[in-house]
Amino acid sequence: MIKVIATNRKAHYNYEIEEKIEAGIELRGTEVKSLRAGQCSLREGYVIIKGEQIFMLNVHISAYKEGNIYNVDPERERKLLLHRREIERIRDKIQQKGYAVIPLRLYFKRGYAKVELGVAKGRKLYDKRRKLQERDEQRRAQEEIKRFERE
Repeated sequence: MIKVIATNRKAHYNYEIEEKIEAGIELRGTEVKSLRAGQCSLREGYVIIKGEQIFMLNVHISAYKEGNIYNVDPERERKLLLHRREIERIRDKIQQKGYAVIPLRLYFKRGYAKVELGVAKGRKLYDKRRKLQERDEQRRAQEEIKRFERE
């Protein structure tokens, strides 16, 4: 069973998602309790590769309010748990110009914290406008179909 904690709603607007990958997260102490309370934001998050390891940065997991001196920095870089082949595949993708890896959603799966990563290409402003226009046209077409079926 999957319990979604946070989603990156702007990701599908700002990026064209080409591939989705599930990764585990290495968390410390009270971060898990804070996540279970829903205290997380993925908005500015991104992923980098250092050597043979992959890290998630700018993901804000608030300090647990009943925590103690063992609370960690809310913005710290968190190691992601992936197989070496998956890391190599991601590295090959992001070396191409315009590609980035961003967190799409954070959830618990069988008690373990997981993050869904998206290998994405950034959209230009005109692409965003075109996407909105296509969505509006599709919505109007669906409304016309429903109205026609009622008559």
